[in-house]
Amino acid sequence: MTELGAVVSSVNPSAFEPTLLCEDGPLLALNKPAGMLTQGVPNGPVPTVEAWVKAYLKQKYNKAGNVYLGIPHRLDRPVSGVIVFARNSKAAARLAEQFRQRTMQKEYLCVTEGVPSPATQRLVDWLQKDAEQAHVTVVDEGTPGAKSAELTYEVLRICNGRALVRVELHTGRMHQIRVQFAHRRWPIVGDRQYGAPTSFPNTVEADDRRPTVIALHAATLELAHPIRYDQLTLRAPLPESWQQFGFDVDHNSPAGRVAETGRPTG
Repeated sequence: MTELGAVVSSVNPSAFEPTLLCEDGPLLALNKPAGMLTQGVPNGPVPTVEAWVKAYLKQKYNKAGNVYLGIPHRLDRPVSGVIVFARNSKAAARLAEQFRQRTMQKEYLCVTEGVPSPATQRLVDWLQKDAEQAHVTVVDEGTPGAKSAELTYEVLRICNGRALVRVELHTGRMHQIRVQFAHRRWPIVGDRQYGAPTSFPNTVEADDRRPTVIALHAATLELAHPIRYDQLTLRAPLPESWQQFGFDVDHNSPAGRVAETGRPTG
C-alpha cells in the first residue's frame, strides 16, 4: 500500500486555499480548508475547490479553453480534509464507483462538545433528510424515506470538557457524523446547526443554521488508484486552528496523529 499526503506544495499562498497533497497520473488529492465549497456556480463569486484545481491544471499544463475535472465525491463546506479529483472521465468513473460501492475507507477526526461515552462504540441510527432545508434528523426505524447510518468512533483525547474523536464511517449519509453525535448531545464544536452552543472559536458566523467552520476533518482516505489499482492511503494534516483545543497532537504529521498512544486521557 502506498501512502501519500502532506507533500510540500508551492501552490498554497493562503490559509484559505487548498493544499495539493499529491498528483499521481489522473488522480489529484487536496486538503480542503473548512469554509470552502467543493463545487459551486461556474465563475461565481464564492471560491470553490473545483475552481482552484481547474486554475492549477490550466496553468501547469498550459491548457487552452475549458479544463475537464471529475468530482467523484464532496466534502461539506464547513468540513476540512482529504478530497480527490480526476483529470479524465475514465478515472472519474472508476473513483466514483469506489464511493458508490463503499470499497474505500474513510477516517475522520472531530472535536466534540462533551465527551462521548463509552470511549469506543459503534453507532447505528436511522436518518431522514430534508433536502429543501439541507437538514437531517434521527428518526425511528421504518420511518418513510429514512436510511440507516453506521459509524464507529474512538475517543483519543479529553481536554476542558471536549474530546478529540476518531471516526470510521460505514455508510455515507448527508451530515451523518454531525447528526449522530448531536443526537447523543455531543455536537461537533462550531456546529450550531446541530446544537453546538457556540460558533467555531475565533470565527464569526452570519447564519447559525449554516456554519462555515466546524471541528470535523477528513483525515484519511484509502482507495484504489484509478489506473494501476494499487491501494493508496491519502492523509491530510489537521488545520492549525485546532491547536487552540489543547490536545496532544502533532498537527504537522499526516492526519494529525496523536503523539503518544492514542488512548483517552483526562
